[in-house]
Amino acid sequence: MPTTAPARAAEHAQADPYALRPEDARPAPETFRDRLRHLGPGFVLSAAVVGSGELITTTSLGAKAGFALLWLVVVSTGVKVWVQMELARWTILNGRTALEGYREVGPRIGRLSWINWLWIGMDFAKMFQRGGIIGGTAAACSVLWPVIGDPLSWGSLALWAVVVTLAAICLLQSGRYSLVERACLVSVVVFTLVTVSLAVGLPGTEFGYGTSELGSGFGFEIPAGTVGIALAVFGITGVGADEMTTYTYWCLEKGYARWTGPDDGSEERARRAEGWIKVMRLDAVAGLVVCVLCTLSFYVIGAAVLHPQGLVPEGNEMITTLSRIYTDTMGPWAEYLFLVGAIAVLFSTLIGSTASVPRLWTNTLGLLGVIDWSDVRARTRTIRLLTWCLPLVWTAFFLWVQSPVLMVQIGGIGGGIFLLAVVVAVWRLRYTGVPARFRTNPWLTAALVVSSAAILCVGVYGVLKTVGVVSD
Repeated sequence: MPTTAPARAAEHAQADPYALRPEDARPAPETFRDRLRHLGPGFVLSAAVVGSGELITTTSLGAKAGFALLWLVVVSTGVKVWVQMELARWTILNGRTALEGYREVGPRIGRLSWINWLWIGMDFAKMFQRGGIIGGTAAACSVLWPVIGDPLSWGSLALWAVVVTLAAICLLQSGRYSLVERACLVSVVVFTLVTVSLAVGLPGTEFGYGTSELGSGFGFEIPAGTVGIALAVFGITGVGADEMTTYTYWCLEKGYARWTGPDDGSEERARRAEGWIKVMRLDAVAGLVVCVLCTLSFYVIGAAVLHPQGLVPEGNEMITTLSRIYTDTMGPWAEYLFLVGAIAVLFSTLIGSTASVPRLWTNTLGLLGVIDWSDVRARTRTIRLLTWCLPLVWTAFFLWVQSPVLMVQIGGIGGGIFLLAVVVAVWRLRYTGVPARFRTNPWLTAALVVSSAAILCVGVYGVLKTVGVVSD
């Protein structure tokens, strides 16, 4: 029997993770153990961060600056999560994406807010970063399985770049959130264990470090010649501005807002919202733990192993330089361990980007009136089309520039600048879209104040240093 139009409409509404319906509401878990079962978006976020920020940029910073900027790594990974949670809370309470929230922060320029336009500009800078991720993955694959002459020749890198890109595209054609979550979780857990174990084991090797080296990293200074990469690290390590924005989409697709239900003004709905916000905070903290462990491990490894030897990952030789971390501490055989691990963590980052960026651009096209974001068919069709197109553009950027470290740094600087705008948006949305009932915790408010102040101070200082307004 043919399906009627109302039945098809109901089916589409039920399948829409961005629609809030009373029948989808459910009580939030009350115990810690039950809340753990509903985690997920934080690990997807970690996968998107670990590859480019930690493996490439943070290790390069440690190789260049030694232990001197260890404080910046701690600040970068620790303070931004509070802004992330504030933005996600607004999403759960309103059932809307971050880009929709940014549009409410004036002034507007046409259909969009200045923050939306800044996001568009930032994302073009991020195309370099994502191209760098593809290039890093291609280089690791080429060194592990050379197919055309020199593993780092243009032909070999180009072939592997196309293979890696097509693999990510095909994996994500279904667009299912559950697939993205599982793929990211496995790769992050494996590489986190390997990396943390290596960092902890360094004191037993010739590249050992002690409390004096770690203490020297908290002088709260930025050595001359490291400003650009330091700004990139602050923008890209931990949760960056684009990851904060993306996190709201994953919270929606996981179901936190849908299970909270539409705001009917009832006490029951308010309690559900409080419960699911608690789950979200636990999820964000779990993702933060992964980011902190990986970031500190990569930085310490770069400072302890590469810095004393004067080795700084650059150009297409980035992968072979980073492999020295393993071969110099465990022997030549460990290069294979590193390459497999590098492919896993970089590819997981590519998966995260390939899954999230088409959603953000589709939402932007909806805000511009090009498509109807609320139409599930139109939204799904556009996301799938962009899932094919955007990664191919990132690959073209890599084949043009062919310097993964530089490309990741460009994206990191763009993210650092956009982060300042996100802080402005978060404070605006806090007082226009979050009822007073959900703003009464003084500790969370204090954490948000400290987080915002740190972002503004380091971000503005880094921008001024980059443009030469302040000197060393």
